[in-house]
Amino acid sequence: MNRIQTVCVYCGSSPGARPEHIENATALGVALAKAGVRLVYGGGNIGLMGAVARATLANGGHVTGIIPQFLVDREVMLGDVQELVVTADMHERKRLMFERSDAFVALPGGVGTLEELVEQLTWAQLGRHDKPILIADLDGFWTPLLTLIEHMQTEGFIRQGLDVPYVVASKIEDILPMLEAAVPVLEALGPEEDEEALERL
Repeated sequence: MNRIQTVCVYCGSSPGARPEHIENATALGVALAKAGVRLVYGGGNIGLMGAVARATLANGGHVTGIIPQFLVDREVMLGDVQELVVTADMHERKRLMFERSDAFVALPGGVGTLEELVEQLTWAQLGRHDKPILIADLDGFWTPLLTLIEHMQTEGFIRQGLDVPYVVASKIEDILPMLEAAVPVLEALGPEEDEEALERL
């Protein structure tokens, strides 16, 4: 049985400049549905958000859309999802997306996607959660960000012991297996094994 039951996908409300972006978002939706993993996303019906949600639904998957009231019209809300939550503001939206998800995936997107991803990276770095975070560096989209993170480490702004925890996938088919592999080891252990594992850490 998969330990990852629900995945939050951060991605753009635009289709991007290349058709591969929509194709990859669609492929992720198909993969989620076939694996029986529920999708949590930003609630829109356009761009990559719409593509991943519609593909999940079309293949029998479960989708929860979470969208703030002021974006209901701007991002053309997708009303066909099994669960639609309209929030008062962006803060509530992000909190609910976090609470309802076992892991996070960042597909290509704009500054909103970047902000959502970086928030999860920051909270994980500070030890506020240990849910897996995956950066889908498809066709090298996130490579500049990954280079910047390495630069921050080199310059001493990401100190040893405060590493930013994430995994990187370059292919859609690798995303779910990598998330499963990134689930904290203690979650899979029994109570007696927990104590032994803690002593080894």
